[in-house]
Amino acid sequence: MSPFAAEFVGTAVLLLLGNGVVANVVLADTKGHNSGWMVISTAWALAVFVGVVIAGPSSGAHLNPAVTLGLAVAGKFAWALVLPYLGAQLAGAFVGSTLVWVMYKDHFDRTPDPLAKLAVFATGPAIRNHLSNLFSETLGTLVLVLTVFYIVGGEITPTRTPIGLGSVGALPVALLVWVIGLGLGGTTGYAINPARDLGPRIAHALLPIKGKGSSEWSYAWIPVVGPLIGAVLAAGLYAWLG
Repeated sequence: MSPFAAEFVGTAVLLLLGNGVVANVVLADTKGHNSGWMVISTAWALAVFVGVVIAGPSSGAHLNPAVTLGLAVAGKFAWALVLPYLGAQLAGAFVGSTLVWVMYKDHFDRTPDPLAKLAVFATGPAIRNHLSNLFSETLGTLVLVLTVFYIVGGEITPTRTPIGLGSVGALPVALLVWVIGLGLGGTTGYAINPARDLGPRIAHALLPIKGKGSSEWSYAWIPVVGPLIGAVLAAGLYAWLG
């Protein structure tokens, strides 16, 4: 599989499983309705695990523009590959979240709350304060990318299986995402990944979802800009720490 196909498929599966569990928790009349934050945060970690297992051997399993940018800034990834990786990640996120809508369409139709429908696709703040929300996304991503540097020795490339041990090696990344969700995710829902939020938000805007309401574009820049800032800061901190 080519690196770009791996990024596309890995990110699509990540969003299919991650947003799938959100749909299961928040939409009406599902088997998992109202099962709570612990289920969501745990399932997102496991979704990352699956995405890394799929994409790791072929692309390095970035699955996240923040990871790609952070590695490029640190000199560990070729700048020429950054835009193709970002495009594959965004497209994969769009497709994965669209499949969630197809699968849960009956439950979308039965759910009266437009904010619950949007939550299946995109993140949103518990308390709307753009400066605080931006800081939350920046800090969460800084922790993510900085720790990824140490997990893989600062190298994630298409020619090297980055986590090192296949599915066993994917486990540290899954645990990292899990603890970020539990510790830092309560403010914004922890996008910590521009593609994870933007691709699904575009899908929400385009799909014929019954009673869907606004896609909240006034907030949409925060889960994009915050993670990118966090990634650059993580690269700088990693270089400074040596």
